[in-house]
Amino acid sequence: MEIEFNNGNPVVRLRAFRAIDDRRSCELFVEGHKRVLTSIGVEKVTSSNNEWMDNPAAFVMIVESLDKQNVYGGARIHVAGGSEPLPIEQATGALDPSIYDLVWQYAQKGTGEGCGLWNSREIAGYGIGSIFLTRVGVAMSRQIGLDSLFGLCAPYTVKMAQSVGYEIEYGIGNNGTFYYPKLDLVATVLILRDLENLSAADDENKEAIISLRENLKCVRIEELRNKKIEIHYDIEIPNMDKWDLQATIANAKKLTSTKSIDERNINLL
Repeated sequence: MEIEFNNGNPVVRLRAFRAIDDRRSCELFVEGHKRVLTSIGVEKVTSSNNEWMDNPAAFVMIVESLDKQNVYGGARIHVAGGSEPLPIEQATGALDPSIYDLVWQYAQKGTGEGCGLWNSREIAGYGIGSIFLTRVGVAMSRQIGLDSLFGLCAPYTVKMAQSVGYEIEYGIGNNGTFYYPKLDLVATVLILRDLENLSAADDENKEAIISLRENLKCVRIEELRNKKIEIHYDIEIPNMDKWDLQATIANAKKLTSTKSIDERNINLL
């Protein structure tokens, strides 16, 4: 996949939409993510759980070429009360069922989970698979109406998540962490408890997220570690007149048990 450049900087669009509104883009998201996983040797890619494409409470962020033909990265926000449990519940419930009570507690005011974060090798190193998608996930969650966000982080993304306002939830697992023997993976549970004011975020990210909330369609030259990228932000979610957060909250169900870890739902932030 060739990247378009402008003045030596890669050019991409970062677009947000509800999963059920754009099946083709969801499929491109899945295919791109599958290529990345395959390239790093992750097995059982074909068994990945993609039921989120039909989940009316799943929202997608996609990084694509301006002509929408190529996808270079993405992430998702799943709202509690959709057609499936949050990925963090499916991934960790068998190890610590108290995750169900915790999600249920936060779901009463509207909660979700940032998950499925990835980027292609073509765009690696420009911050797409880390800070810029994470900022957008936080910014668009207020459009959705959420009060809080969960995240299940790999070790190398914990500090990044904390910089935008997530905090480690020490009451879950082993001081907030889970070890997956089958996956050789240590993951940390974090919660962003104050989406409105971002009181736990650092100043730089708080300013950037608030600016994105106020400018849902804009073009910016972003810089990370002396590498610049031109991002066309298009994060005003279409068809929000058809979205009913209160109905979704009312649909939320408190789970009680999971028989085993669902390896298909280890969707990390």
